[in-house]
Amino acid sequence: MLKFPLALLGVLFLAPAAEAALPFATAPVQYREVDQAYSAEAIVEAVDQATIAAQITGRVVEVAFDAGDVVKKGQVLVRIDESEVRQIVAGSEAQVAQAQANLQNARLAYERSKQLLAQKFVSQAAVDKSLADFRSAEAQLKSALAMVGQTSATKSFATIVAPYDGIVAVRQVELGEMASPGKALMTVFSPKGLRVVASIPQYKLAQVRQSLRAQVEFPELKQWIAGTRVTILPVADVRTHTTRARVDLPADLKGVYPGMFARAHFSIGQAQKLLIPSSAVVHRSEVAAVYVVDAKGQIRFRQVRIGGPVGESEVEILSGLVQGEQVATEPIKAGMALKGAKGKE
Repeated sequence: MLKFPLALLGVLFLAPAAEAALPFATAPVQYREVDQAYSAEAIVEAVDQATIAAQITGRVVEVAFDAGDVVKKGQVLVRIDESEVRQIVAGSEAQVAQAQANLQNARLAYERSKQLLAQKFVSQAAVDKSLADFRSAEAQLKSALAMVGQTSATKSFATIVAPYDGIVAVRQVELGEMASPGKALMTVFSPKGLRVVASIPQYKLAQVRQSLRAQVEFPELKQWIAGTRVTILPVADVRTHTTRARVDLPADLKGVYPGMFARAHFSIGQAQKLLIPSSAVVHRSEVAAVYVVDAKGQIRFRQVRIGGPVGESEVEILSGLVQGEQVATEPIKAGMALKGAKGKE
């Protein structure tokens, strides 16, 4: 059994409280049926997240946003110098003009050869050759036109825009750098769709699948959120033999963003637990205690052994309290009242 430090033993006595109403709030110690949970560490990730990469080669001439900035769909994120692309387009257009001229000459040559054949000045073989030249010129023109379409489309790649409303998570390019096909420029995510991802060991999978319900705890925010949906991915890690579970979060959560640490508490059944409000617990080094008020209004500072959190505002009691007892939910005021009662003796 845990023992109090000597400094605390002096306050473990029964002291009469003031005859007037207690100057602090209390709550009963009670058994209640609650969800039995399996807890796993989790990481927040965005449902919609895109790493936008360059599709052409060129120098970056504009970077409109930085990490953390809010962007709207269609807003320009990065511009790449399109001089090289313009030259390619101009070359393709020149090839089209040349192909059109070649086609016109081939058409005229074919028409003349047919007239000469009618007058028996050329052979059929000469006509067949001029026809082949004409069809070849047609194919070259089609190829040149396709190249112009391709290069014209490439020209639009010099302006990179946001694919949807979101937030810039990472900026991977600086003004003046050279961009090349495949080089990452920015990562954008939508805050409207977030989820946490946790790893579940195989021996817990069956229990988690029975309810597919989970609460998500954000320790830094001191906040608990009910997951809207739990999805178990149908694949296991060959090294750890764990399976990833996704817990979808409600839309537009404040203060939650990808990469944050969280805990996913998966419901695996029901259990009777002895509960008190979390605010009633006082921590002294590694010792946990509460202020207990009896039926006569007397206050006792008592050591307890606590279990895990139950929801956002309660904690399980493993030993030190019994059902029906009253504990102070404002321990600072209860401690002052106990000190005052001791001073009157």
